[in-house]
Amino acid sequence: MTVTWEESGWERVAPGVGRCRLPGWDCTAGLVVGADAVLLVDTGSGLGEGARLRTEAQALTGRRVTHLALTHPHFDHVLGAAAFAGAEVFGAVGIDTALSGRGREELRADALRHGLDRRVAEEAVDALVRPRHAVCGEWTLDLGGGRQVLLANVGSGHTAYDLAVLVPGDPEVVFCGDLVEESGEPQAGPDAVPSHWPAALDRLLELGGEDARYVPGHGAVVDAAFVRAQRDALAARFGVSQ
Repeated sequence: MTVTWEESGWERVAPGVGRCRLPGWDCTAGLVVGADAVLLVDTGSGLGEGARLRTEAQALTGRRVTHLALTHPHFDHVLGAAAFAGAEVFGAVGIDTALSGRGREELRADALRHGLDRRVAEEAVDALVRPRHAVCGEWTLDLGGGRQVLLANVGSGHTAYDLAVLVPGDPEVVFCGDLVEESGEPQAGPDAVPSHWPAALDRLLELGGEDARYVPGHGAVVDAAFVRAQRDALAARFGVSQ
């Protein structure tokens, strides 16, 4: 038996498209429902959180999650991925660098530095799922019933491996990952590429247009004007030519 978005605590953003804000780091997870397949955008900060998302998604859709899109390789967005056995996993080309070898150890250290429980962090990193499909440019997913989703490698910014998800419809919805943040100033860690960040936001705006709903990696859903203002603020902050 399926439940409504409201009953599950998720926010309906557009027909067949929703999101929830996870506790702790206010991280967004998104859900896109097609007739034949279900896409989850980001997976939370551990296997327990991923399992919760899996259960809620199945209650909402009546089906299992078949596809995962990882917007970037930070712990609060990727460490739940192993909870989705059998799902096809997508990420920006090169994301394997951040999810294997030394990158994996840096991911573990970053999770601990931000206060994730050590047992949760180690369990999730040990089970870490790397994307099978690397997106260079754009990749269209057909979820069935006329529902197509565009995965777009919009270029580096918040990290070197930022992936956006465009869901056509009325309204169009763009899942931005942490290229856009509403609940605080965009975070630029040591893996950020500030000189390219404004251009990545220009690409987001080209994808969605003026009437789209933009879903940030943290915070409330915003409009094009908010994304444009954040783009200009980042350009000023990092001394990038307008």
